[in-house]
Amino acid sequence: MTVDPPAPVRSAADRGGAPDPGAALWAEHRSLLFTIAYEITGSAADAEDVVSDCYLRWRSVDPATVDAPRPYLARIATRQALNLVRTRQRRREDYVGPWLPEPLLTVPDVADDAVLAESVSIAMLLVLQTLSPDERAVFLLREVFAFPHAEIAGAMGRSEAAVRQLAHRARSAVQSRRPRFDTDARANAAVLERFWTAAVSGDVQGLMDVLAPDVVLLADGGGRVSAARRPVSGRDDVARFLLGLAGKGVAASWTFVPATVNASAGLLAYLGEVLDSASAVDVEDGRIVRIFYVRNPDKLAGLSGPATLAR
Repeated sequence: MTVDPPAPVRSAADRGGAPDPGAALWAEHRSLLFTIAYEITGSAADAEDVVSDCYLRWRSVDPATVDAPRPYLARIATRQALNLVRTRQRRREDYVGPWLPEPLLTVPDVADDAVLAESVSIAMLLVLQTLSPDERAVFLLREVFAFPHAEIAGAMGRSEAAVRQLAHRARSAVQSRRPRFDTDARANAAVLERFWTAAVSGDVQGLMDVLAPDVVLLADGGGRVSAARRPVSGRDDVARFLLGLAGKGVAASWTFVPATVNASAGLLAYLGEVLDSASAVDVEDGRIVRIFYVRNPDKLAGLSGPATLAR
């Protein structure tokens, strides 16, 4: 169950008393907590659950007794997110087909913060999923959110020496697998427009021109709806898959809406008024190198509006 944060703090005259400092501090940090939880879990729904739990815990303490609200709240969010990751482990092991994180709509200016934009990209979230939960949390808290090692140790319930070791191991693993992609949002949107125009019109050569030779497509249906259950690799196979998909979409009178998905150029596909899928692409040197295609309806519920992210 999601617990909404309190209404904006009213003036003392409106309330008949002093403003609530706890509510003001909560409003200041809520987006940070959601971002931490989302990047650890890869799930917007789980991140909202974490935020709700953080809110209940925050309202149970006197904010005047908390010297540093940011690390205090981040510690709660980190621990709750790690608990959810561990309880969901069996579900992940039994997942049907490729697993992708729940997509988020993000505002274009997220791209202005290169570290945040990369950290919420689907490609980077998949790299983070290859780390152990503790390594993932330490990497994010240190490299993305810039917490000192001592504060991370408090959040993790570990010694500072252990946290430094986890951070080193995680950093090395991420650097060896870090995906490359262009960050020019406007240029990438233009590439995506060329890509989908070619697919919908059946322009095989136009589609081949915009796909990198080693392009990979990952489709997440979660066993709930039809989707490729293995990665589709290589320009020829990806082009055939997309042309078939686009043909079905045209026949069914789908509507395609450009969107910024996880700080990347993306598309939302609607069948009537129902959101059928969300896609995002990574572009390198003007060609699409990765396509992420999410159809699992359980992962589309949070796409009604942009998520507010912070670090």
